[in-house]
Amino acid sequence: MTLKPHLELGYVARAHGLQGEVAVRTFDPASETLDHVERVLVRPRTGAERVLRIVSVRPTPKEMLVVFEGVKGRDASEALVGAKVLAFREDLEPPAEDEYFQGDLVGLTAVDASGKVLGRVEEIWETGEVPNLVIRAEGQEELVVPFVDDFVSTVDIPGGRLVVKPPEYLEVGGQESAEGEPEGGE
Repeated sequence: MTLKPHLELGYVARAHGLQGEVAVRTFDPASETLDHVERVLVRPRTGAERVLRIVSVRPTPKEMLVVFEGVKGRDASEALVGAKVLAFREDLEPPAEDEYFQGDLVGLTAVDASGKVLGRVEEIWETGEVPNLVIRAEGQEELVVPFVDDFVSTVDIPGGRLVVKPPEYLEVGGQESAEGEPEGGE
């Protein structure tokens, strides 16, 4: 699997004020990436994507308020609402051993310990202490798996897959006992 040249950080949630500032909601609320990069790729819902230089960033409890070079006035900032915000991989420090860019997890094939394909990582949800991988497959229930060692034993980004143990409450159907009855009794 080839690594993507850009990593999606979040999206422009809203225009802020009258001078062209925007509120960027990052997928990882703890991310400090916007504080450390000088430019981002902005991919609007309609129109051409473009590289924008960051003039300033200031945090709020839910988002980052960003001033981009060349984005002047309320109309220009409102035109960016809904746009994806991506960092250039070359502008980022590589992750430490056993750490991953969350954007590299999206698109990986999720398999169980026996190699059975469970689906593909389609999204990452930040709902608490750890990110949750959202795994989807045609005709299957969506799996939401915490990205911790207890549930994700192997991450193989070059191989395009990860090995997961879905939480037991998500497993469909019971195991059969030796007598042919589902475990757990009657």
